[in-house]
Amino acid sequence: MFGKKQRRHTVVETLIGPNSKVNGDLHFQGGCHVDGVVNGNVSADPDTESALSISDIGTVDGGVTVPYVVLNGIVKGDVFAGKRVELGPTARVIGNVYYNLIEMAIGAEINGKLVHQPAGQVPLLEQTHRIDEAAAAANE
Repeated sequence: MFGKKQRRHTVVETLIGPNSKVNGDLHFQGGCHVDGVVNGNVSADPDTESALSISDIGTVDGGVTVPYVVLNGIVKGDVFAGKRVELGPTARVIGNVYYNLIEMAIGAEINGKLVHQPAGQVPLLEQTHRIDEAAAAANE
C-alpha cells in the first residue's frame, strides 16, 4: 500500500510434507517449508539468510530460531526471528515472539509477549545461554 514490498526468494531445500511428522530437533540452511508436524525445535544459523515458512496446515511443537520466518500455521513455543517475521491471518503462536522486524495480518494470534530486538543486539536466547553457562562454571 505505501511502498514496494520486498519478498525473499529463498529456494526451499528442506520440505516437511503434509503427511510427514518429525520427532526431534530440525536444523537447516537455506529454505525450509513445513506442511506437516515437527515435534522439536527448528533452527538455522543466525548469520545466514535462512528462511522458514510454515503453512496453515503446518505445526511446530517447539521453539523456532530462524532469521526469517513466515508463519501461517501453529508454533507451540517461542519464536526468535533475528531479521524478520511475517504472521499471516491463520498464524497461531503459543509462546513469545522475539523479532527485529514484524508484519502481522489481521487474525494472527500470539498467546505470549512480543519482544522487539533491534539488529546488532545480542538475542535474548544467547544471553540466557551465557548466564546459564556462567552459573554452571561458578558451581564447579
